[in-house]
Amino acid sequence: MTIELRNLKPSYMSESEVAGSDIYLQPSVTFEQGKKYMICARSGHGKTSLLNFIYGSNLHYDGQIFFHSPLSTFHFPLSTFNLRLRHLSYLFQDLCLFPELTALENVQIKNSLTGHKSDADIEAMLDALLPAGKKHQPLRTLSLGQRQRVAAVRALCQPFEFLLLDEPFSHLDRDTAALVADMILHEVEAQHAALLLTTLDPTPLLPFDATLRL
Repeated sequence: MTIELRNLKPSYMSESEVAGSDIYLQPSVTFEQGKKYMICARSGHGKTSLLNFIYGSNLHYDGQIFFHSPLSTFHFPLSTFNLRLRHLSYLFQDLCLFPELTALENVQIKNSLTGHKSDADIEAMLDALLPAGKKHQPLRTLSLGQRQRVAAVRALCQPFEFLLLDEPFSHLDRDTAALVADMILHEVEAQHAALLLTTLDPTPLLPFDATLRL
């Protein structure tokens, strides 16, 4: 699958605000499965909006987004449930976790929809990223950095052709970020998926095929 953006622009931003962007207002920008893209911009320049547009959770844009598969081409607006369940996974900047559930339950509730990982796989991933015992604690008792690690594991518990990561290392020290990055890279390569990662910091923790600026 490929994702093609045509003349895309947030409807709430002016043309002057996106002038010089490698993505916004470009006649055609294509993201290809199997490649890794780093998208850099300062705060407020449309990074989160871009991923929300692709995910279909924000339709306030001008232009078009096309999903090209070997058998079909389609674009929004459309029912997004199957697209999100099988083709797109998203690590949200605000994490979108359930604070009253444990770390383990937050991941299991996603995996119950996809059946992508075994219980042993999930526990091993959480054990690799969290201090002992934390996976059984309510999420509200965990630090912001620990919650971000839980959200990363949850995003990997489904089949996907594109993985969207919105500033995924923003609350992590560099050593922990490297552990999370390795786990992400392993899953992306195992699924021969594409990676779209937004960041304020252009210092890469992962190998990228292209760096784009908004």
